[in-house]
Amino acid sequence: MPLSEALRLALDAIWSSKLRSFFTLLGIIVSVAFLVVVVALIQGMNAYVRENLTGAVIGINAFQVRRTPISVGLLSDDEVRAIAKRPLISADDAAAVAAALPGARAVALQSGWPTPVSDVSYRDRLVGDVPIFGVTPPYQIVQDYRFAAGDGLADPDVRERRYVTVLGYEVASKLFDDPGAAVGKHVRIAGREVTVKGVVAAKGRVLGQSFDGFALVPFSTFESMYGRRKTTVVSVKMADAAEVAPAMDRAEEAMRVAHRLRPGEPDDFTVDKADALVAFWRDLTRVLFTAIPAVVCIGIVVGGIVIMNIMLMSVNERTREIGLRKSLGARRSDIRRQFLIESVVLAFLGGVIGVAGGWAFAGLMSVVTPLPARITAWSVGVALALGAGTGIVFGVYPASRAARLDPITALRAE
Repeated sequence: MPLSEALRLALDAIWSSKLRSFFTLLGIIVSVAFLVVVVALIQGMNAYVRENLTGAVIGINAFQVRRTPISVGLLSDDEVRAIAKRPLISADDAAAVAAALPGARAVALQSGWPTPVSDVSYRDRLVGDVPIFGVTPPYQIVQDYRFAAGDGLADPDVRERRYVTVLGYEVASKLFDDPGAAVGKHVRIAGREVTVKGVVAAKGRVLGQSFDGFALVPFSTFESMYGRRKTTVVSVKMADAAEVAPAMDRAEEAMRVAHRLRPGEPDDFTVDKADALVAFWRDLTRVLFTAIPAVVCIGIVVGGIVIMNIMLMSVNERTREIGLRKSLGARRSDIRRQFLIESVVLAFLGGVIGVAGGWAFAGLMSVVTPLPARITAWSVGVALALGAGTGIVFGVYPASRAARLDPITALRAE
């Protein structure tokens, strides 16, 4: 039997029982759609973290010297206890790093985690839960801040412990209808009156989280308001991405000298760059990728068993047809090919429907939620291969059973 004839017969059989075919494929459709959607969301998140979040959190062409690594969530209990014993990162450490990197565009000291939040108020208006960051002026260069109004923090603000602030665009917009009107006004932060020096231009949102809802105060002023933080961070910005790796090595050497560490002693600090945040996210998504195959396999196996049962039912229903074909000269291989192709086509159609449904759902998720989705060719290929493979694996037994039917017995069947 030619392949084209077998395909035509398979499509005719599927089309003649459309509703039964759909419910037969429901398990495969759901499993394939789940695979496409989850992979699309994970790949989209990976790209989003790499392209947007890392630059927003750490800065472009930048790295940080930290007491705790970014990947703290993936450390063992012993490693966490060891990190808790590390000394604080200090202004002297920032000075040592700056001395080791004379070509750096900026070396800044900033308050670390946990970041305090405070109500910021002006007259009868109030913005609640605003993150407050204590920084030295170079921090504004590290983060590539542009100012919609006014000026940024300056060295005299830190030296003289001035009560001044730079507001994020969203905070200024809520307190003052025109953000430009905020400059020179007195707002209250943590119960203290501070003067607004400038407003940072809008940076937008990342995963629905605004990067314009903050307030910057001089590092010395921050310490007088909140005390010394245990996770002070040194941020370094280089002129070019190629300079980041060698600069990290020099910063590590400077920190080891500043902390008087002997050769062979482990670092009591961490030097991280944006890649560390990407790697941290990938480690988290790797856990999801280990769970996805199990869920998909369960659905595929269930769908395959349903296909096998339906194909066995189809063999019983078409016993006389099989006997007639054999009596007219059809070989066992022809009958086997016919039913196997029918099973493969049925499962492949389930894969196609699942891919289309998953694609549409992933697109809908990216529109109605802040979660990005990115369909990849390999996930579509794997989904379609799973569909076709299921038809082959679970269609062999029904096809073999049909091929073994005795033509005389089959023709006598009612």
